[in-house]
Amino acid sequence: MSDKETFKQELDARTAEIEQLIGTYLPEETGHQKTIFEAMNYSMKAGGKRLRPMLMQEMCRLFTGTLLEAVIPFMAAVEMIHTSSLVHDDLPCMDDDMMRRGKASTWAEYGEDIGVLTGDALMMYAFETAANAFETSIDPDELSRIGRAMGILARKTGVYGMIGGQTVDVELAGGPIPGDKLEFIYRLKTGALIEASMLIGAVLGGAAEEDCKIVESLAAKIGMAFQIQDDILDVTGSQDVTGKPSGSDEKNKKTTYVTLEGLEKAKKDVEQISTEAIEELNKLPGNNDFLEQLIRALVGRQK
Repeated sequence: MSDKETFKQELDARTAEIEQLIGTYLPEETGHQKTIFEAMNYSMKAGGKRLRPMLMQEMCRLFTGTLLEAVIPFMAAVEMIHTSSLVHDDLPCMDDDMMRRGKASTWAEYGEDIGVLTGDALMMYAFETAANAFETSIDPDELSRIGRAMGILARKTGVYGMIGGQTVDVELAGGPIPGDKLEFIYRLKTGALIEASMLIGAVLGGAAEEDCKIVESLAAKIGMAFQIQDDILDVTGSQDVTGKPSGSDEKNKKTTYVTLEGLEKAKKDVEQISTEAIEELNKLPGNNDFLEQLIRALVGRQK
């Protein structure tokens, strides 16, 4: 079996494990508000790479050699936040996409009003889920790290992170966006949650402060490469593979890295930024071959 096939098997196995872990935190579909629980679970079970919880898990393993119990609620929480952003992105007032991951987007399935509420519900439920980490220890140092992780998750989600980037993106939609503002949008809208994931994994894993700074820089590079590749796939991808309509950015007259720099330069820059990310990874103590392979795989992904 080739190294690529071995990695694919390992990736599939770890994705399935994460899927199972996330499933344990999803709400039961009962009660008068059953519809919102159904819509939340519909959104969460639509699939996806589970990249953010996987990066969090592997960063913890880099520093500890194992997956700590306190990390698991945060893995579920960060995926809930990511999913909430996708639910809102698809709304008619945003990207107006009726398909997500090969099936009807949440608002298309449940209506625009429930779509808004589902995104809100998932974001709030994420913090309720993350707070379960406090039940995993009574050690003051560990509890302090969990508190710090909660702060990271909130900051990287809010106005200084994902929502801040989304705001600038919405304000500038439909017109030309200069390169510095596009980089700002990508760093916050996409990069912030990836930074949160990796930084939380490192913090809960007991990483030293200087190593946390390297992790944040590494994660920012991964986020930028990931978003540029997303722009490339919007031009070159097939709906059968990506699970969403091609040309969505062009339809919405969005400025992307591809429209600014051209397709070939975008491809070269993804490769360059990813190489720099691997160099940052190699500065950290410990070893995690799977994490390095995962970062490399993001560059060549087709969905």
